[in-house]
Amino acid sequence: MTNTMNSIANSAVATAAADQNDHQSALKFITCGSVDDGKSTLIGRLLVDSRAVLQDHLAGVQRGGETDLALLTDGLSAEREQGITIDVAYRYFATETRKFIIGDAPGHEQYTRNMVTAASSADAAVVLVDATKLDWKNPQLALLPQTRRHSLLVNLLRVPSLVFAVNKLDAVEDPALAFAHIRAALDRFAQAAGISVRATVPVSALKGWNVVDPHAGWCGYEGPGLLQILESLPGTPADTALPLAFPVQWVEKFSSSADTSQGRRVFWGRVAAGSVAPGTAVQIFPSGQLATVAQVLDHARRPGDVAAGTSAGIILDREVDVSRGDWLLAAPVAPAAAAADDDFGHDFGDVPAPVAPWPGQRELRTTVAWMDDEPLVAGRVYWALHGHRWVKAKVRRVVHKLDINTLAEEEASQLDPNAIGHVELLLQEALPAAPFTQARVLGSLILVDTASHKTAGAVLVN
Repeated sequence: MTNTMNSIANSAVATAAADQNDHQSALKFITCGSVDDGKSTLIGRLLVDSRAVLQDHLAGVQRGGETDLALLTDGLSAEREQGITIDVAYRYFATETRKFIIGDAPGHEQYTRNMVTAASSADAAVVLVDATKLDWKNPQLALLPQTRRHSLLVNLLRVPSLVFAVNKLDAVEDPALAFAHIRAALDRFAQAAGISVRATVPVSALKGWNVVDPHAGWCGYEGPGLLQILESLPGTPADTALPLAFPVQWVEKFSSSADTSQGRRVFWGRVAAGSVAPGTAVQIFPSGQLATVAQVLDHARRPGDVAAGTSAGIILDREVDVSRGDWLLAAPVAPAAAAADDDFGHDFGDVPAPVAPWPGQRELRTTVAWMDDEPLVAGRVYWALHGHRWVKAKVRRVVHKLDINTLAEEEASQLDPNAIGHVELLLQEALPAAPFTQARVLGSLILVDTASHKTAGAVLVN
């Protein structure tokens, strides 16, 4: 199996490949769901019908005179032999109004870790539901476990938009009845789980109905086709309204353009939260040293302000000890009450100490999507990666696990592979972590096995 860290690197390369001048308009979405729901075929249909596939490539996926659309994304030999998706495959296409980056995520439970990797950087998720696998004649039908699991993971990872695509309705006796019952089941599940759904659309990936071109009136559905829905979805909003948080990825010790850096070191990375401009007061984490931003460079070394979600090079007004893995954070600010006392000249006793917008924490309450083959148990120690900083993390307690069928919280002493649960972690060193619902980058970590160096779990800070 391809290592998850390689998948994360490929994901970063895929995102960087998008046009820098148009990255805000490009939509990065994944397809997910259960095995054989038609995810790869759907992506193949999107690529073919939007004319994003060259004729020689299309000729290479002919099987018995028919075009096997799934082979356009299933590139590994093991995927072609077994007929399942194992690794995340990224493809690109564009319409007149938008550019798209598609991630074909695995549906097999064994490869949930790859699906989590793809979802962690997605703007939207299309969860496919195979109508032929469900008891569609039953108004109270039960959804497949992977449909529920992937929808929950997408919601946990704060993917802004989720779309349900009910596939293979062309293969059932009464498509309208099947779609009505399946849509009702999806609505019940989403409401119980607190998941916001953008749309539920009937599709036939094999025949192309409601994928690129709307198939008006089919299944009693009069809404837009899947592609039209995707064109209208918003991208992931950057955390620009928050205080500055900047993880240092690389330290350029000797700049190639002395007139730009003025001989000082340049600290490169991607702004995780807030924005940075010359004159911004920062505190280095973990050393606590204070400095002021002298200059900010964009990815092309042009001076200017840079906001969250964008790469930047930061030059400070003085030399301070900063290494890869450190953070440049908004400097502590005085409490509002203390500032008011000063303004009026009143003396109310001791002035409260300045408050750090991103205080360091060693004890974390988290939600963990467990990916390792070995279960997560209390007492185990892992490497935790937060931004570009590595620290040791000890599992203090497994609080509970989530039953994906009933959505109930169950008492648990361990998390098995592909389980989701709440876990308390104790860090060897403090990290500027924040709730994931507040700040996506500061609120996420990964756990890595100290012996095998495999990615073991995706962590969201509560």
